[in-house]
Amino acid sequence: MFDSRYVRTFHEVVRTGSYSAAARALGYTQPAITQQMKALERDVGIPLFVRVGRGIRLTEAGETLSRHASDILGSLSAAQEQMNALARLHAGRVRVCSFPSANSTLLPEALARLAAAHPGIRIDLLENEPPESLRRLAQGECDISLAFTYPGLHEHVPDDLVETPLLEDQLTVLLPSGHRLARRRVVQLTDLEGERWIAGCPRCRANLLHECEEAGFVPDIAFTTDDNMAVQSLVAEGLGVAMVPALVLAFMHRAKVAGRPLQPASRRKVSAYVLREHLRIPATALVLQELKAVAASKMGC
Repeated sequence: MFDSRYVRTFHEVVRTGSYSAAARALGYTQPAITQQMKALERDVGIPLFVRVGRGIRLTEAGETLSRHASDILGSLSAAQEQMNALARLHAGRVRVCSFPSANSTLLPEALARLAAAHPGIRIDLLENEPPESLRRLAQGECDISLAFTYPGLHEHVPDDLVETPLLEDQLTVLLPSGHRLARRRVVQLTDLEGERWIAGCPRCRANLLHECEEAGFVPDIAFTTDDNMAVQSLVAEGLGVAMVPALVLAFMHRAKVAGRPLQPASRRKVSAYVLREHLRIPATALVLQELKAVAASKMGC
């Protein structure tokens, strides 16, 4: 393995034609140049120069290294420029894996703010519900994972992930607009005992079962889908009711659907997760910062 400092000095010796000229150009002493060239020759295991009178001449090995030296130094310079750009947040790539309702609410605003302030940062957006999104993060398939947890469920989060809480998302019930409970401001969960239900992703379905069990009944689950628009359509057609987070209300598109807070009040916690070492990457830290700012504004609504 070559020391890049020695390659740079070697390139200057070749360019100027002597150790003394290279020393003047680089601000070194001539003995320092001599020592560096001897060290480089030890690294490559073969002489690079031979003495010719008072001057020097490249050996065959020296000629070979000389042909590559410019490319090596050019690559190092380009790498340094890219590292500087990343450090100054002029460039970077962050892979974010999130769940559908966050992709429709938190992410667009956060990424728009990021694009306006730092257009060189590229965001790759992936979609998975937890715990799959957390698994992808732990296996290095993404850099940030947005996920949610429910207070009544014992959900495992890998120990090497760092959690940044974003917001608490109150659970609501979606009802057909003509439903007998749609005129109420708040709906008691026990009043929905005889309803047919539309369940969501496995984690949301598990929470629905838990909440209803706590209320003293087993829900009649007629449909299961993690597509929020499909849930709204099924509710609009009177095929069932659904327990959804308040984030979903931000993109309600069905006039025949009413969303009402549930009692007793229950909330899921939405958090961003990263691998601990990724907290030191400037672009990743900046995405987290924007997510926290947008989440704070949603909590205030």
